[in-house]
Amino acid sequence: MTLSNLELPLRRTAMKRDSNRRQFIKWGAGAAGALALFSPFSKALAETCGLTPPQTAGPFFPGEKEFHPDTDLTYIAGHSKRAKGKVISVVGRVLDQNCKPISGAAVEIWQACASGRYNNPKDTNPAAMDPDFKYWGEDFTDDNGRYRFKTVIPGAYPADVDWTRPPHIHFKITKLGFHELTTQLYFKGDPLNDKDYILQKIPEHQRDQVIVEFVASDHEGEIGTLTGKFDISLKSIR
Repeated sequence: MTLSNLELPLRRTAMKRDSNRRQFIKWGAGAAGALALFSPFSKALAETCGLTPPQTAGPFFPGEKEFHPDTDLTYIAGHSKRAKGKVISVVGRVLDQNCKPISGAAVEIWQACASGRYNNPKDTNPAAMDPDFKYWGEDFTDDNGRYRFKTVIPGAYPADVDWTRPPHIHFKITKLGFHELTTQLYFKGDPLNDKDYILQKIPEHQRDQVIVEFVASDHEGEIGTLTGKFDISLKSIR
């Protein structure tokens, strides 16, 4: 059976859209490998202590050399203006599979600015960049496993012709003796969450572990700042 002149362009368009989607999702190959760590024993631990589901780092990871201890993404040294967007605080603890705090863990985050644009040459989004936004930061957990960041709510952005990624923040956590974890934080109540191909790949019973509710607080003395608690659980190598 042959395709008509009308059907051929439609088929090519559909194939291109599927290819684009696969191209974006393929960045999650590393996360897929990490998912293999979830043996039946690991699954039992996840149900009791909430092991954080791994997710893709995406195509916009800035590179390890870009990370330096800096927990405030809303200001850049030497700039007089603050980053655009709604200021938020992300706080939480890094725990092991037995719910014990992990001290000295490196917590790296990277994200889009309020317009939905990343500071990365691979990002072809035409949205404006924010010259006053830091785009990534790093913290080290204290003796109680605690970390914190000040940032802004990232904007949504188009990942394909029929796919808009919801606001999210990428996390990478490393600590000697533990499996490295890359995951993403999502904002509770955002309507795009239910349509996101990456978030929906997480089993439904685990999605609440990466969807965070942000509530008004006076964190760090700033009235009206939204604060969200995002606890992260790693699996020890032994």
